[in-house]
Amino acid sequence: MWWTEPLVGSVITTPADLDPSRRLLMIETALTEWIAEHHPDVVAVERVFAEHNLHSVIGTAQAAGLAMVAGARAGLPVFTHTPTEVKAAITGSGRADKAQVGHMVARLLRLDAPPKPADAADAVALAICHLWRGAASDRMAEAIARQGRKASA
Repeated sequence: MWWTEPLVGSVITTPADLDPSRRLLMIETALTEWIAEHHPDVVAVERVFAEHNLHSVIGTAQAAGLAMVAGARAGLPVFTHTPTEVKAAITGSGRADKAQVGHMVARLLRLDAPPKPADAADAVALAICHLWRGAASDRMAEAIARQGRKASA
């Protein structure tokens, strides 16, 4: 199952003092290897949002772009969800903090504790959000397509 303990704890890290281009290369390589090893059906990426400090999210946006490219290169559908969507799906509130998200991830998956580091819990929350919202979106798209086929018949 997709929520086995080794996957819950998997986080890509890079040395902070390494040149940014090398860090991005390490992230891209790790993402490509992870996709090849685990064969996911889709890739879900958190849509990067910066209200105040654009500079602080540049690295996050670059990593998100790499995840999107790695998924597309593997022929996988790639979806994005906003942080507010993820928090609302997991906790019921789009304003939940990291601790609340981690607690609900642990509760939903019946884990003894939230995945560590907090970024791992966020990633699992994103996957859960996509499963719930993606299934609903797929059903809606299929219903619309069926309606269109009926109208043209």
